[in-house]
Amino acid sequence: MTSFEDLKAKALDLAQAGAAKAKELTDIAKLNIANSAEEDTIRKAYIDLGKLYYAERGMAPEGAYVTLCEKITAAKQRIEENKAKIADIKQAGSISDDDVAAYTCQCGCADETVEAPAEEPIVVEPLADDKPEE
Repeated sequence: MTSFEDLKAKALDLAQAGAAKAKELTDIAKLNIANSAEEDTIRKAYIDLGKLYYAERGMAPEGAYVTLCEKITAAKQRIEENKAKIADIKQAGSISDDDVAAYTCQCGCADETVEAPAEEPIVVEPLADDKPEE
């Protein structure tokens, strides 16, 4: 039969092994968090690198950069066209930035929780193919 001292020693060994395992798991978690931070640093550096390249060479890109620079340039043009259309709509309708903010959420999409001004209801007529079966 095992003595109380033997049981106590085994319990102590198990507790120490558990503490060591917990420390190892904590160290792994900390390193994983550090890796995530480093990956975020890399992503930001890639973005900055791309912005720098586009700023310096975007109008005369080389090789594989041509397509990506063209996409950026085209998107910037569409943004400017959209801004001009927005300004025209605001001016024609006497709409203020506050009016726009009331219908736009922080991310820029239409906020579904804000109700638009009352308009005539849209009536949808069923298509000939959508007749209920009798």
